[in-house]
Amino acid sequence: MKTALYELHKELGATFTNFMGYEMPLKYASVNEEHLNVRRNVGIFDVSHMGKVFLKGKNIKEFISKITVERGEKIEQGKGAYTLLLDQNAHIIDDELFFNLGNEHLFIPNSGMQKKIIEWMEKNNEEGIEIEDANDSYSIIAVQGKFSQETLQEIITPFNLQFFGCIELKKENFKIDFNGRCILSRSGYTGEKGYEMYISPAEEAEKMFRALLKEGKKYGIMPVGLAARDTLRLEKGFMLASNEFAGGRNPVEAGLEWCIDWNHEFIGKNALLEFKKKEEYEKLAFLECIDSGIPRHGEDVIKDGVKIGNVTSGGFSPCLKKGIAMAYIRKSYINIGSEVEIKGRKNIRAKIIKPPFVGKDAC
Repeated sequence: MKTALYELHKELGATFTNFMGYEMPLKYASVNEEHLNVRRNVGIFDVSHMGKVFLKGKNIKEFISKITVERGEKIEQGKGAYTLLLDQNAHIIDDELFFNLGNEHLFIPNSGMQKKIIEWMEKNNEEGIEIEDANDSYSIIAVQGKFSQETLQEIITPFNLQFFGCIELKKENFKIDFNGRCILSRSGYTGEKGYEMYISPAEEAEKMFRALLKEGKKYGIMPVGLAARDTLRLEKGFMLASNEFAGGRNPVEAGLEWCIDWNHEFIGKNALLEFKKKEEYEKLAFLECIDSGIPRHGEDVIKDGVKIGNVTSGGFSPCLKKGIAMAYIRKSYINIGSEVEIKGRKNIRAKIIKPPFVGKDAC
């Protein structure tokens, strides 16, 4: 599959990769250059491979409270949240952003999860909610970095959105000729100040992408591919669903209890409460390499000659100039500052740290 921006990516010299069935830009220049430019200036991404589902109905807030770990009534119009969808065994089906647009809610499933999420929502839909698959009719553009707002305000009238805030832009908000629907949220996957634009019809996104590249030159804007998107999220300790949630992980193991509102009933709650009674289990840990070398997905984590876990995500940090990784490790071995070994082509010593790997303005 190709996004509506595929031909533009070719024009910009992108190297492509297949990700979840989509031909997506892997990089345009060097991964390090794109990565550092987002940290220091601003970058623009095509993330149209992500899912798009609109929900509408009288009992929408009750439905959201049931199918996610968030209480639907807490999220007012113009606000959004990061949440989890669990199965009856409390395993994470998906982590998603959702936004309250007033007369409807927009959910953003992970790439490749659209069909599964819609089927799961329909299976649990006793409230008669209208579920719309909008995957092919919308594009998503992300503008990320310290100059993201300034860049957007070159083509949009001034706005002020708090984190996870959202607004539907009107035709009069645009300084360019735009004919379509555009929802703007303050959100992203880089750990920097950033925004995401949900654009319909999908083809209108090319006009927006070109305008942002042109007007963002004064702020040093660069197009960014999936490779740098991955290193950016890894430096901030953000999880990749296909890595960190694979094999039936739950929010306690993944360190995501912070996003659970326990003051309501939700699918998987009872199973999760039972799991919390366990004394020993694997938990996600964050490893910063002491030796040179790059940890990779699937490699063993060793302590005193004993295997204690496996790497789920690993790579080179352009900001720290060293290898970093996330790994599920037996809880009793997770002590901040403790040293472990990652067993790959060569053994790499690493220390357990408190995330993120790279703090605000630390690059």
